[in-house]
Amino acid sequence: MNGMMALHGPVIAGGLLIAVGVHQLTPLKENCLTHCRSPAAFLATHWRPHDGCMAAWGSPMAYCVGCCAALMLLLFAGGVMNLVWIAGLSLLVLAEKSLPRGERLSVALGVLMLIAGTGLIASAVVD
Repeated sequence: MNGMMALHGPVIAGGLLIAVGVHQLTPLKENCLTHCRSPAAFLATHWRPHDGCMAAWGSPMAYCVGCCAALMLLLFAGGVMNLVWIAGLSLLVLAEKSLPRGERLSVALGVLMLIAGTGLIASAVVD
């Protein structure tokens, strides 16, 4: 890692981009995004009072973590201390969750990440 806490090797960063890109294209991501976009609706349909408070918070939180954790791993590709990278990833998460066709954005981001990761690895191999 460098001073901004970004991964130093392009092969490792490219591999991370590819892994996150694959995650963006999985049904798991789509399912988590669907539930995370409206946690109140999820609670209204799935939570029962006898389940307790932890079940009320646990299930929606698990979906939100499943939805965003892979994208947050990209902080290591661009730099954990890089405020521009942090803001950009935050805007991507917000757009996925808030825009009417956020699931389409997820697919487009996944494809772009696969291309970017492959390009990073290819550039490292050529050099």
